Amino acid sequence: MKLRQPTDFLILEALEDTGRNVATNLAAHTGKSRKNINTRLPVLEDYGLVDKIGPAERSGLYEISSTGKAALVYRDQYDEVDDFEALIEGPNAGTDQDGDAQASFARGENDGEDDE
Repeated sequence: MKLRQPTDFLILEALEDTGRNVATNLAAHTGKSRKNINTRLPVLEDYGLVDKIGPAERSGLYEISSTGKAALVYRDQYDEVDDFEALIEGPNAGTDQDGDAQASFARGENDGEDDE
């Protein structure tokens, strides 16, 4: 995962702050050009940091994913770690039977065990 800083984190922040949004609005929120935002959104989608949502295939409406939220939590460590993707996916990514390990990690939830 190779993020373009600060643009990609600005996009993720804007989506977290404003909710679902389109490139034109994200450009206004980030101070970046619409062309730049339109270039980066599909890359962020490929990385699983944002989701393109409908109803139409070409709607251009995006929202931040749970992985994108985790990326914001760990953004200060982006330059310090060799594998940022592994960091934001968490130590148990892919081990949850119903596929929610990544989402629960991003929300700070544990695996159902009580800490006593």
